[in-house]
Amino acid sequence: MCRTVNRAPAPVRTGGMGVRPVLAFGYLAVAGGLLLLGLLHPLAGDQVDPVRQTLSEYALGELGWMFDLAVGALSVGSALLLVALLTTRVLRWPSVGATGLLIWVVALPVLVAFEKADWSVGPSLSGYVHRYACLAAFVALPAASMAIGRRCRGGPASRRAAAWIRALAWASYGWLGLIVLGMVLYPLAGLTLWRYLPLGLLERGLGATEVAALLVLGSLARRGSALGEPAGVQLPPPGAAHRVQHATVVGDQ
Repeated sequence: MCRTVNRAPAPVRTGGMGVRPVLAFGYLAVAGGLLLLGLLHPLAGDQVDPVRQTLSEYALGELGWMFDLAVGALSVGSALLLVALLTTRVLRWPSVGATGLLIWVVALPVLVAFEKADWSVGPSLSGYVHRYACLAAFVALPAASMAIGRRCRGGPASRRAAAWIRALAWASYGWLGLIVLGMVLYPLAGLTLWRYLPLGLLERGLGATEVAALLVLGSLARRGSALGEPAGVQLPPPGAAHRVQHATVVGDQ
């Protein structure tokens, strides 16, 4: 005799082993960028004051190529982490999180292409583009982190990662708020806030916090759980679970 068996379609795997090399190369590129930026401090310590001057000052010196390479490595590593997050479905496109990370990835090479203004000469168009590219990058990444952290679901490890992501996003906005305050007060009130606040340390604190958030975001793809679904599993389209698959089973007559 024959009978009909109702079965839901099996989920299609989209993550797994394929995303691990992407994550590995992403982490490696970010680590390489951080290493180069760290080396600039002792190598160019007599040219740039890390307490009062921003990281972009290194681009104006003899080791400017090292700064450019470091930021380029950060951009490439961030792009690979974004690909991993999309592949494992931690992120969907379009979304606030994915758009914010993409802005961060694109803004980094832009600020390399347009150098910081040399204030011993005066303001420049390149300097203004550089400034707003930096602002776009530093605003976009914590915005993406906040959006992803709020929507993240999963096991205890994923929830802890989401809590860290949100905390780092808020910390980033704290650093950024002080920097923007200094930028706004001077043209409005003629107050040079940098006489009292160490701009170099503020920017380095902001950069370190944002990169830490980026690395924790990458760990979500590695853990494979977000948005209330198992990451790396492509769920069937709506209504597919109700389709009937007919299986013919032949029994004893």
